[in-house]
Amino acid sequence: MNISTSLRRAKAPLALTAAVMLAASACGGGDAGSGGSGDELSGTVKVDGSSTVAPLTSAASEFYAEEQPKVRVTVATSGTGGGFKKFCVGETDISNASREIKDEEIKTCEENGVKYEKFSVANDGLSVVVSKDNDWADCLTVEQLKKIWEPDSKVNNWNQVDPKFPNEPLKLFGAGTDSGTFDYFTDAINGEEGASRTDYSGSEDDNVTVTGVSGTKGGMGYFGFSYYEENADKLKLLQVDGGDGCVTPSVETVQDGTYKPLGRQLFIYPSAKSLEKPGVVDFVEYYVENHEKIAEDAKFIPLNAEQEKELQAALDKLKEAAK
Repeated sequence: MNISTSLRRAKAPLALTAAVMLAASACGGGDAGSGGSGDELSGTVKVDGSSTVAPLTSAASEFYAEEQPKVRVTVATSGTGGGFKKFCVGETDISNASREIKDEEIKTCEENGVKYEKFSVANDGLSVVVSKDNDWADCLTVEQLKKIWEPDSKVNNWNQVDPKFPNEPLKLFGAGTDSGTFDYFTDAINGEEGASRTDYSGSEDDNVTVTGVSGTKGGMGYFGFSYYEENADKLKLLQVDGGDGCVTPSVETVQDGTYKPLGRQLFIYPSAKSLEKPGVVDFVEYYVENHEKIAEDAKFIPLNAEQEKELQAALDKLKEAAK
């Protein structure tokens, strides 16, 4: 058995027991799949949750299918919150999340006997985007973003953001309230998770934001860095000034922490019960062992050197516990 635990523990101590891990190893036939025995597995792996993390897990499933074609991995996108609603009642094996699990979600999991582990699988930088036709804004401060997005904001024109900007209607697009991206953005920009103006076009589908912003001269939206990279021909990326000057989100600025406050980690949460199934435990093992290749293929930002060390230390600790 060779499977990683989290870089940081969940808010509640719901660690997988050594007995569960040993059972998963026994069911999985040792190092099946990526581990090296070559045993052919079958079954399904049900994943739901964050639309931001979905391309990452989809890339993992495509690579994994080359080794275990009879294991069917399905990846749905109902948002981080929507994913945890299903996960915490036992409907899914793995929950994709662009934020950590909340206290109320932990409680629901506990009430239903759902134990889990948290794995940090990549980094991301929330990207603020505008239309290609926007030739006046290149960088916004956190204070300006707060002025735009805070609850009850009445800012509806670009000249209200900065008097140097033109008299152009401001139309906003962004993450839906079930999205971990919404939770992270509102906390980072407005200082309180979930605190946001409501008169904007929100969706858990980031493609809706791409379409809205790209088709509106005065449009603005936000989502994960990979979605900007996929749509760079349609959108303009803004720099963000978190207090130390304007910074563009990139692999380097997210990994070194200079892109603040919108740099973040991305997670998957596998359930303990699901790890008893050989196909699930083997897929998670493959995901963890190949996280860098998967992140780069999906255009996400791999873990930095320190995160790699923490990940390896956590992996070694769990392997020792499972002996």
